[in-house]
Amino acid sequence: MQFTDTIYALSSGSPPAGVALIRVSGPATADALARLCGPLPPARVATLRTIRTRNSDILDSGLVLYFPGPASFTGEDCCELQVHGGRAVVSAILDELAAMDGLRHAEAGEFARRAFQNGKLDLVEVEGLADLIAAETKMQRRLAVEQSGGGQSALYAGWARRLTHARAMIEAELDFADEDDIPGSVSAAIWTDIGRLREEIDEHIARAGVAEIIRDGLKIVIAGEPNAGKSSLLNALAQRDIAIVTEIAGTTRDVLSVDLSLAGFSVKLFDTAGLRETDEVVEREGIRRARQVIADADLVLLLSEKPSDFRLDEWQPGKSVPVIRVATKVDRPMPRWKTSEADVFLSTRTGEGMDKLLAMLQAHLPDLAGNTALSMPSRRRHVDCLRQAGAALVRSMEARELELQAEQLRQAGDALGRITGRVDVEKLLDVIFSEFCIGK
Repeated sequence: MQFTDTIYALSSGSPPAGVALIRVSGPATADALARLCGPLPPARVATLRTIRTRNSDILDSGLVLYFPGPASFTGEDCCELQVHGGRAVVSAILDELAAMDGLRHAEAGEFARRAFQNGKLDLVEVEGLADLIAAETKMQRRLAVEQSGGGQSALYAGWARRLTHARAMIEAELDFADEDDIPGSVSAAIWTDIGRLREEIDEHIARAGVAEIIRDGLKIVIAGEPNAGKSSLLNALAQRDIAIVTEIAGTTRDVLSVDLSLAGFSVKLFDTAGLRETDEVVEREGIRRARQVIADADLVLLLSEKPSDFRLDEWQPGKSVPVIRVATKVDRPMPRWKTSEADVFLSTRTGEGMDKLLAMLQAHLPDLAGNTALSMPSRRRHVDCLRQAGAALVRSMEARELELQAEQLRQAGDALGRITGRVDVEKLLDVIFSEFCIGK
């Protein structure tokens, strides 16, 4: 990937659309813009221009914005063409750009990668930008805004500065031990803060579970014996027909899933095969998959139409999962339930109990009331680097020699730097930027 090239791409959604945005970035941007639209417009001022071919044939009229580097998204000269979003218009402009020397179509994530390489964004901000584009719920948007806006990066930068100060104090004692103005011991000055920093990192890591639920959704599995009403509940919660519902036991043979939004959070709802002993090969495979999904669940809705059928322990492969017992088909006259025999009494036919069930599901979502910022590690690589930093801090406090203490603090700082992309991250870049769409 050559950053001396000038790249272009459609950065808005696929046509047809009301407006299409075509982005260009690189050293030949100004020349390309002049060839399309004539004299360059004033910097960062939306200007109405006619867009023409090299033969002066009119392609379209639209707004043109020119951003001289480094004051641009990528840090290079950039421009944006806001044109009509018809397929023919977009295709003609892209073809005209492709015919210019030194220009090529951008690869996936290449605009964001150039912004990173030019110091306009760090890796946490880049990942937050990708999450913001993909956000489907309120909480996903809030988490992504915190990261893409630099809030989390500022936290890590503050930690890195404290580590740098601690190392400086140790290095001063090592290099200038004979000087009168250098303290004989740095422990009182820095180790209290290092201990506090380790606690802050541990608390930050502990919030990774909440971030995972926000990004990936709360995984809720509907389980129970055959014909307990699992598929009916899935359809009722999704408010559309996802699963086939019949009176025949064992209708569901595979795991069905649907994504919902609940109180601003993403919820992944899974319908599973009925749990029972069977010799039927296909149904046995469905039950095996059901057990696997239950093992990975954050919450299980255990359904039964009879009080004696609330059995899950024998189907759980070693992991204990929170369970809500749901008595189903309560609109039917039999059987009669006691209040203590279930957590929710439900009828998908009449809607009885649905409000209570939704309230109980919402109670299992993270409580983020009053949080104006969502600074938490949202990816496994963040957590891995934070754990490495925390372990290095522990080793630094246990070390006896100043040289070893300084080395462990350096390792902790490097681990924090790998989160934001300040050190040793080249092998991560292709993976991270490949997640972006073309044109971003």
